Amino acid sequence: MATPVIMPKQGQSVESCIIVGWKKHVGDAVKAGEVLCEVETDKATFEVESPAAGTLLAIFHEKGADVPVLMPIAAIGSPGENVDALRGGPAPAASTTAAASAPAAAPASVVAPAAPPVAPAASNGKIKASPRAKAAAAARGIDLTGLRGTGPGGRIIERDVLAAGPAASRSAPAVIAHPAISLAPGEVKEIKVTGIRKLIADRMLASLQTTAQLTMHTAADARALQALRKKFKESPEAMGLREVTINDMVLFAVSRVLAQYPDLNALLTGDTLQLHSSVHLGFAVDTPKGLMVPVIRNAHALSLRDMARESARLVRGCREGGITPAEMAGGTFTVSNLGPFGVHGFTPVLNVPQVAILGVGAIVPGAVQEADGAKSADYVGAVTFIPQIALSLTVNHQVVDGAPGARFLQALAADIGRFDLLLAR
Repeated sequence: MATPVIMPKQGQSVESCIIVGWKKHVGDAVKAGEVLCEVETDKATFEVESPAAGTLLAIFHEKGADVPVLMPIAAIGSPGENVDALRGGPAPAASTTAAASAPAAAPASVVAPAAPPVAPAASNGKIKASPRAKAAAAARGIDLTGLRGTGPGGRIIERDVLAAGPAASRSAPAVIAHPAISLAPGEVKEIKVTGIRKLIADRMLASLQTTAQLTMHTAADARALQALRKKFKESPEAMGLREVTINDMVLFAVSRVLAQYPDLNALLTGDTLQLHSSVHLGFAVDTPKGLMVPVIRNAHALSLRDMARESARLVRGCREGGITPAEMAGGTFTVSNLGPFGVHGFTPVLNVPQVAILGVGAIVPGAVQEADGAKSADYVGAVTFIPQIALSLTVNHQVVDGAPGARFLQALAADIGRFDLLLAR
């Protein structure tokens, strides 16, 4: 009996994966555990291995297809076996196993058409839809009753909602017609938005459409960070502190402060809020393929040195291609640092289903009023300039009020300002 090759599920929020390319062709002999294809999500690229030894009888989805997780993408078995039942839909007019079963035919790449969507199964009158699909439908004013699902068992997933129509709005903007403009050859370069870039675009749009995002800004005294960074760079190599960065210190501070604010260390899935006692800290990494967010597990329990080593390891994995889907999943809070690019401040977009994200900007001089008796001032209460690091906190206002978010931001700024004392806790 033929064995289906299933699109694996990579993390709670991943509903589909894009096939980057096939390593094998229909008719090829394969071994159990041999790589059949590469697929990617908005988080990472990974390989799909053969679940059994045999012949690749059929490929159900071609390169570039966006396939729901847990759906068959190919079939492995003995030459001549019928695999129509594994497609999850009615057999097409032309058999896709012909090339594999023909005795004298050379192996050919045969792609079966994707199975048509089926009506969503219902239990006790309740439509089967993922939390992300429900959120997207609510934001767009779409009735799920009339949709057909492409997920496992006819389940409606987010992409079914996105394909149903644009977001609902009270007044549609007028379409302005512009006269055609003659362009010189080569003046415009068109790039199709596909793959991981398309997935990131969809996730960012869905994040803004399905959550009530509120952003607060402040700045923290960065003198302690800069002083310690200088000492770390000059420390003995055996101590393993030379590679500790400003970003590592910010991640360390976030992990300690966040443990005191469980409302922000949380995930909102549908109508359920999950508060986490452990801090699994995601941080944004810029790569040639796009934005990736690896996760430092149990960040609240790591020393600064161990956190720096783990963040460096994860960054290498993202940029060199060795990151695994497991290392990209399960984050409870995210930090995005644009400070190295000279950005003073920005509005970070929530990494749903997380309910909060911190944006970190550059360290720049900021005006502060000295406390009474300050020796550096010519008179009491004089204004002076000190290095400050910009902090921007975005929260999902559906479940996080402004005051708790502000208190977290205030506590974080205070601990960054006295980072040397934070290390002693």
